[in-house]
Amino acid sequence: MSEKRRILLAYSGGLDTSIIIPWLKENYDCEVICMAADLGQGEELEPLHEKAAKTGAAKLFIEDLREEFVTDFIFPTLKAGAVYEGKYLLGTSFARPLIAKRLVEIARREKCSAICHGCTGKGNDQVRFELTIKAFAPFMEIIAPWRIWDLKSREDEIEYARARGIDVPVKKDRPYSMDRNLWHLSHEGADLEDPWNAPPDDLLVISSPIDKTPDVPETITISFDKGTPIAVNGEALAPVRLVERLNEIGAKHGVGVADLVENRLVGMKSRGVYETPGGALLYEALGALESITLDRQASHYKKQVSLKFAELVYDGNWYTPLREALSAFADSLQQYVTGDARLKLYKGNIIPAGVRSPYTLYSEQIATFGDSQELYNHKDSEGFINLFGLPLKVAAMMKERINKQLV
Repeated sequence: MSEKRRILLAYSGGLDTSIIIPWLKENYDCEVICMAADLGQGEELEPLHEKAAKTGAAKLFIEDLREEFVTDFIFPTLKAGAVYEGKYLLGTSFARPLIAKRLVEIARREKCSAICHGCTGKGNDQVRFELTIKAFAPFMEIIAPWRIWDLKSREDEIEYARARGIDVPVKKDRPYSMDRNLWHLSHEGADLEDPWNAPPDDLLVISSPIDKTPDVPETITISFDKGTPIAVNGEALAPVRLVERLNEIGAKHGVGVADLVENRLVGMKSRGVYETPGGALLYEALGALESITLDRQASHYKKQVSLKFAELVYDGNWYTPLREALSAFADSLQQYVTGDARLKLYKGNIIPAGVRSPYTLYSEQIATFGDSQELYNHKDSEGFINLFGLPLKVAAMMKERINKQLV
């Protein structure tokens, strides 16, 4: 008798993946192996072993990917300055390629013939998972239940789970779709689907609501070495702990909450609320440090690169030559982005409060309105303006000549 085929499931213990285990067994007559990624969800992952087993999984692997997540995904995206559509700091977007890469590694080790994920057919995550799987295992079969099963809503899923005696982590009166990792927490669905609805007062999980934040501002200093954050308030911290510490500080003051209607890759608009307190602090601090360490051309061109980098990450194109090339560009640009940025936090606001660097390009001696003849001669401006404005002058002369001929 031949062995049953094995299917590897990207498992979180949430509603979708909880019911996918029995669904796979019912429809594929297979053995289901699960993998859960520890990306710093802030919750106990060990109980998932019992939960996966109860719903029919043969085994579960819990992979601690936190260090790799921060150093190989968060920091490169930060250094590139990538922000999708002005607000989204890409917390889910760059987590999926990392998870998918590890899925391929385990699928090969466990001799699985297919990889399954619980992404919906309307979302971006299906693209992010599958592009990465194709990048590392081009002939691996991919199973996406949301694209083929008869369940049409989260309410249908809840009924399916209850019919099979599966505890569901989502209640019908609060059916938000949430994704949490070390970098952020996202909220989608339910009453948030109407952009006219303000987020409920009890929506936030990480960040404090503004009316519950301290009435006294707090000032912090973040230190960087070549664009990589290395310390908070003078205390050197390992990458994971650094992000955790900034999350604690930022959440206390209610910073980093983004409410936006974004353009999904699959063609529709989607509304989400994101909590990224530590990330907001890092982006603000690095931007402040770059203001004195990058020259005008580099600073302006980086903004173009940042937009493209954000699109690549959002679209699931992490493991592509272009993303890798743009990361190399960002690393090169950050060569002298070393120093400290000071921020004041108050009632959801991040207020710049000072910046310094041994590689600063800012010269008070030149910038001063006082006498600086040796470094900057005011008389030089006249010749510069004459040359810079020459095309305008030539165009104006042409228009005058034409107008005279028409009179």
